[in-house]
Amino acid sequence: MAHSIKDPQELQGIYKRRFDRRLAYRQRLWQTLTTGFFQQYVRPDAVVLDLGCGYGEFINHVKCRRKLGMDLNPESRAHLAPDVEFLAQDCSHPWALPDASLDVVFTSNFFEHLPDKLALRQTLREAARCLRPGGSLIALGPNIKYVQGAYWDFWDHFLCLTEQSLGEALETNGYRVRESHPRFPPYSTVNAPDYPGVLVRLYLALPFDWPLLGKQFLVIAERL
Repeated sequence: MAHSIKDPQELQGIYKRRFDRRLAYRQRLWQTLTTGFFQQYVRPDAVVLDLGCGYGEFINHVKCRRKLGMDLNPESRAHLAPDVEFLAQDCSHPWALPDASLDVVFTSNFFEHLPDKLALRQTLREAARCLRPGGSLIALGPNIKYVQGAYWDFWDHFLCLTEQSLGEALETNGYRVRESHPRFPPYSTVNAPDYPGVLVRLYLALPFDWPLLGKQFLVIAERL
């Protein structure tokens, strides 16, 4: 049986090694991704949870009424903006949130860190419980169809998904898929060039380029 990495100190060490030297670039990149693309899915009056929020790359930059971030890495809290509420917990356990209290659950490069499909199912059901009817789950992650062996270059990758398998999981656990893109961004920012913001904005504006370079899926679902 697979086991995810749940020791907070190990998680802290992994992410310090992987991301700290490029933290400033990742914040600039996600500011462009959030304001230039993902903001269109988030109303100014929305309540948004960033699931597996990491260093706050998305939640720090999105504009909404209330912001929450969930992660097991204790280092996350120090990187979140003052207006972000931090939930330090395992996402497959009951969330410390009321029913129908969220408008958007956003997650990027997180589901692959879950140990198995049971944990994913429990997570999706908790998200559905906490989302209001019509609320959105936005998921970005490596598409195993296109990443293939490079998926295993990261110590904490466990669960392999495609846009179709995630879509099926969503539609059997209380959601309707609204958008499904098998290829959206490139695989990883680790050991990749620091792309200028103008190139990132151009890439976002030209979706016919996504099948050429994209190796991550983007799935957007609505809670029934």
